[in-house]
Amino acid sequence: MEIYKDLTNSASKEFEQLLNNQLSKIQIEEGKIIEGKINKITEKFVFLFVEGLKSEPVLDINELKSMGLSEKIKLGEKIPVLLEKIEDKNGEVLVSASKAQKIKGWDKLVEAYEKNEPIMGKITSKCKGGCIVEHIETGSLMFLPGSQISDKPLKDISHLMNEPQKFALIKLDKVRGNACVSRREIISSFKKEDKAKIIDKFKVGDIIKGAEVKGYSNFGCFFNVNGELDVLVHLQEISYSRVNHPDEVFNIGEKHDLKVISVDKEKLQVGCSVKQLSPDPFEHIENYELNKLYKVKVVKLMDFGAFCELEPGLTTLLHSSELSWTKKNISAKKMFKVGDEVDCVITEIDKEKRRVAISHRLSQENPFDTFEKKYPVGSIVEGQIVSKNEYSLFVNIENTEIDGFLHCNDLTYLNNGEEELAKYKKGDKINVKVLEIKSSEQKIRVGLRQTQEDPLDFFKDKEKNQIITVKVVNTDNKGLIVRPEGCNMDFQIKKSEIAINASDARPSRWTGGEKVDVAIKDLQIDKRKIVLSIKLLEELDRDIALKTYGSEASGKNLPFSSLSEDIKKKEKEKK
Repeated sequence: MEIYKDLTNSASKEFEQLLNNQLSKIQIEEGKIIEGKINKITEKFVFLFVEGLKSEPVLDINELKSMGLSEKIKLGEKIPVLLEKIEDKNGEVLVSASKAQKIKGWDKLVEAYEKNEPIMGKITSKCKGGCIVEHIETGSLMFLPGSQISDKPLKDISHLMNEPQKFALIKLDKVRGNACVSRREIISSFKKEDKAKIIDKFKVGDIIKGAEVKGYSNFGCFFNVNGELDVLVHLQEISYSRVNHPDEVFNIGEKHDLKVISVDKEKLQVGCSVKQLSPDPFEHIENYELNKLYKVKVVKLMDFGAFCELEPGLTTLLHSSELSWTKKNISAKKMFKVGDEVDCVITEIDKEKRRVAISHRLSQENPFDTFEKKYPVGSIVEGQIVSKNEYSLFVNIENTEIDGFLHCNDLTYLNNGEEELAKYKKGDKINVKVLEIKSSEQKIRVGLRQTQEDPLDFFKDKEKNQIITVKVVNTDNKGLIVRPEGCNMDFQIKKSEIAINASDARPSRWTGGEKVDVAIKDLQIDKRKIVLSIKLLEELDRDIALKTYGSEASGKNLPFSSLSEDIKKKEKEKK
C-alpha cells in the first residue's frame, strides 16, 4: 500500500502511465453500439465480455431467440449491443441487443433511401390500410399501404405473404422512426420499359380498331387496346354533343374505334378521340328545323331518359319528362331498347352550347286536348279510383289514359271531406263531373259532390233576416245542431246566437227534436256561408214591438227583459 501514499515515486508514476495508455485505447460511451464476446452461458442469460467495462453485461436468452440469433448463442461469438448505461443504480451495466439491431437496421434503410436502392423484405401481416413488411437483413418493420401493393386491384394477397421480394422505400420519418415502402413501384419500373416500346408504335392520326371500354372517370373514359395498353378519351372528345359523364354514351365491355390525337413519351400516355372520326354535325345543324318530326336512334338507356342519335356523332338526350303526356316518372327502359328508332320533335337547337333538345310526346297528339273536345267542363264521366293519398283521390277517366284529381272537399256537401275520403278505396267506380281542364299543365280536376243535388239550393229563394223553421238535431256546449225543414243539411247555431240575454243562451234548454223558428243572419251561397240565429229573431220581434207599442211593458218576466228600457229611449227620441 506504500505506493499509493507516495505518488511521486517511480512505481506510482509507471502505474499511472499504464492506466492512461489503456483507457485511451478503449472508447466507452453510453448510447453507442459496441460488440460483446460471449464468455458464459446459463439457462436464462448470456454473459458478455466487453473490454473497458468494469463488469460483464447480461443478455436474456429469450431476447436473442426472438431476434433470430439462436445460432449465435455460443461461447466466443460476438454480439452487437447498445450500451444504455455504464452503471445503473445497482452498479450493473445495461445493454440491449434488440435496440442495437433496430438502430443498425434503420441506418441501412436510410442508406438505401438516400441511394434510391430497393431493399429485400417480406409481407408478414395485414393491418388497417395496408400490410406490415419485415426487412429481411435487419428485421426492421415497415408499412406497405394498400395502394402500393400492386399496380392493379388485388382481392387476395395470400400468395404474397412471407415471400422474399423487393420493395422501394418511398418515405422515411427520421423523427418517429417510421418507414413506408412500395411494391407497386418495383413492378411498374419493370413494365415501364415494355410500355415505352408499345407507345413507340403509335403516332398522331392513327386509327385504333376495336378498343374495349375498360372504365370511367369524371373526366373521361379508359379504353384497352389489344390487352397491352390503356388509353384515355377525354370527356370533350367523346361526342360533339354535350356529355356530362362517359356512362351516358358508353357501356363497359363495348368496342369502339379511336383516333390517336396525342402521344406523350415522357409520361407514357396516349390520348384518343371518338368524335374526330366523324365530321362535326353542328357545322350543318341548319339542316334541322324546330318543331319538325325526325327519326332518332336509341343508343343508351338511363334511369332519367334515353340518349338518341339524330345522326352519327350528334347525340341528344330524350328526357323522361318528354316521353309521355299522361304517365309521370316513366322509365325509358320500359318503353324502348337500344337500337330502336323513335319519332321525336326537335324543341331546341343551341349552336353555341352545342345542344339539341328533343321530345317524343310532341310527336303524338296531346290527349288532354282530345279530352277537352270530348268532355268539356261540366261533363259527367265515369271513372275508376287508381290511387289515393291523405287528402285526395286520382280517378282514371273511362276509355282514356288520363287521371283526374279529386280533392276531398269535392266529395260531399254534407260531411267532413277527410272523413268521407276514408269511405273510398282503390278500384271503386264513381261518376264525377269535370270541373277544370289545364291542357298546358296536363291537369284535370273533377268533383263528386257536383254530381249530387246541392242542399244549399234550399236557400236560393231565401234572403237575409228571413224567418225559417228548423228542427233541433243535437246540442252540445258550443250550441245547437239544426236542420231546416225541406233541407237535408245540418247547420250549427252558435251559443252566442241562441238568445239576447246571456242567461237564456243555454243549449241545454233543448233536448232534440223540437221545432224552432230562426232568422237567416248571413247568406252567401257563392261562398257556401249560411249563418242562422235565434237571437236575431228576438231582435227582429223586439223592433216590431217597439214600432207597434209606445208604452212601457209591465214586468221583467217576458223574454224581452230589456223592452221597457228600449221603449223609454224611444219616447225620449220622439220629444
